[in-house]
Amino acid sequence: MKVLANDGISKSGILALEKGGFEVITTKVAQEQVANFVNENNVSVVLVRSATKVRKDIIDACPGLKIIGRGGVGMDNIDVDYAKSKGIHVINTPASSSESVAELVFAHLFSGVRFLHDSNRNMPLEGDTNFEGLKKAYANGIELRGKTLGVVGIGRIGQATAKMALGLGMKVIAADMFIPQVDVKVEFFDGQSITTTIVSQSLESLFKESDFITLHVPAQDGYIIGEKELAIMKDGVGIVNCARGGVIDEVALVKALDSGKVLFAGLDVFENEPTPEMTILMNHKISLTPHIGAATGEAQDRIGTELAAQIISILG
Repeated sequence: MKVLANDGISKSGILALEKGGFEVITTKVAQEQVANFVNENNVSVVLVRSATKVRKDIIDACPGLKIIGRGGVGMDNIDVDYAKSKGIHVINTPASSSESVAELVFAHLFSGVRFLHDSNRNMPLEGDTNFEGLKKAYANGIELRGKTLGVVGIGRIGQATAKMALGLGMKVIAADMFIPQVDVKVEFFDGQSITTTIVSQSLESLFKESDFITLHVPAQDGYIIGEKELAIMKDGVGIVNCARGGVIDEVALVKALDSGKVLFAGLDVFENEPTPEMTILMNHKISLTPHIGAATGEAQDRIGTELAAQIISILG
């Protein structure tokens, strides 16, 4: 049986599938050619990440398709319900990339509070001629310790982010309409641990109380953060989005950055992927990454082996 891993898969995932008797194809097929490729090569399983979309047209065109798999959490690039109505299994790996995304959140937070994203742009240009000027420009850093981190969405990734924040000595608050409260266990290298309970509160109160805000929600119909929400936040708030593009109104965000209402933003996802707006890309108050939240070797190994285990369980 053949598996098309169109957006790639880790070596460990390939080996696990091959051991289970599957042939793994890692050729990158253009979106408009996926259906033809699946049919011509008798592919039974299509695995994607965020690049390839598996919509109704592909599902209808590929009667031999048995499984659609998403390496990661969000399923907004797959017509899940329609696939299931056609008897196709739809699988994902919700737990595999939590720590990787959480660490990227803190990469953006540390970059923002110490101006690393801007310093790394300007030091190569002016470091030898304007060292003292740059030193002065980046002198007003902020410590994360003791500050309040508002976590919007306290699912697996939100919880992983909360653990790191607690380890840093931050106060963590959360808003989640589906999870009223959660016990977060912070484990240490020597086997010791502490557990704390985080109780969900309203979005409005979270926006008002937080020094920094991080988003961990699926794709939405509308904005979670727009002009109205930005207005009630603390002056000098920092905002990080490593979840999905389209949950922050980028026009309103740039306006708030320019006015000083928002100190900095860290964005891994954008309203217009894969062509983010130039006003976002060129803003010196935004720390930028190209949708790489789950892009660590460890996460990709976990994703690959977890997908393989599910596929073998279903079709083996």
